[in-house]
Amino acid sequence: MASIKNLKKDINYVLGDIIEACYTWELYNPKAGSAGTEAIIDEAIESFDVLIEKVNVKKIEDKKAYFKAINLELEKKAHDLIEKVNKL
Repeated sequence: MASIKNLKKDINYVLGDIIEACYTWELYNPKAGSAGTEAIIDEAIESFDVLIEKVNVKKIEDKKAYFKAINLELEKKAHDLIEKVNKL
């Protein structure tokens, strides 16, 4: 099992990169409006909060399975958000 510290870093980097991609898209498409990117950014921030809250839970019976599920949830959420960015 990877460390909790590395999982937190992964969550931060992955969702941060998606937010950065939204801002980059806005920079290169100033006339398109920012409603779509704002929704994606809000969803990324909400996902960050939820995932970090799950990582910070202290009383867990099966830690390996629990953190693996969080990692899979991060991958799924990141994939969904990237799909939304690509559709802009």
